[in-house]
Amino acid sequence: MERLDKLLASQGMLSRREVKELIARGRVTVDGRVEKRPERKVTGEEQITVAGEPLRVQRTLTLMLHKPQGYVSAARDARDKTVLELVPPEYRRKELFPAGRLDKDTTGLMILTDDGALAHEILAPKKHVPKQYRVTIDVPMTEEMVRRFAEGIRLKDGVCRPAELTLEGEHTGVVTLREGRYHQIKRMFGCCGGTVTALHRLSMGALRLDEGLAPGECRPLTEEELLLLRRQELPE
Repeated sequence: MERLDKLLASQGMLSRREVKELIARGRVTVDGRVEKRPERKVTGEEQITVAGEPLRVQRTLTLMLHKPQGYVSAARDARDKTVLELVPPEYRRKELFPAGRLDKDTTGLMILTDDGALAHEILAPKKHVPKQYRVTIDVPMTEEMVRRFAEGIRLKDGVCRPAELTLEGEHTGVVTLREGRYHQIKRMFGCCGGTVTALHRLSMGALRLDEGLAPGECRPLTEEELLLLRRQELPE
């Protein structure tokens, strides 16, 4: 059992403030009756409508996080701050964990979920889900780097799958990977004579980071975004 306003806010449609306003205006019903008490206890099994629309309660929770620097991709850590510390209280009722990792100094799109099946779908190595990153290095990017990325760079643990490098500026480009080796992008550029100074994940599969999310902010994925996350291809 949990509060009605907390349940509605956890579904990702509205903020806690917007939910309370709708409840106060009589726009929320529970089992056919107008409910004006935000503290009303519900299980989620009730027939709930919000502004006339039936609510289908999501039994799992998947969040999109704009990861800032300085946080580790773990549920708990004895030394460093973890990405789960960025999750607002209304979403902490779930047993969330990071679906994938970003280095402590890497920013951008992260997925936090309590859905083990979804995590397996997007993390299984055989899936080769493409991930895009904006990268800045300390030396000019070159067409030779583009060629080497496309051919597959040899690292100490083997040859990388072919990757795409698109040049954007003198020191900046977008890399598309279809595997996830340890510190892979940093090591690949290191083989080309460059040091990565900034790394930002833009997308996973067809799902792109919401540009409206400030660093450190997160929100639940919509049903449409969950479908995008399960798709293999990149957005056009």
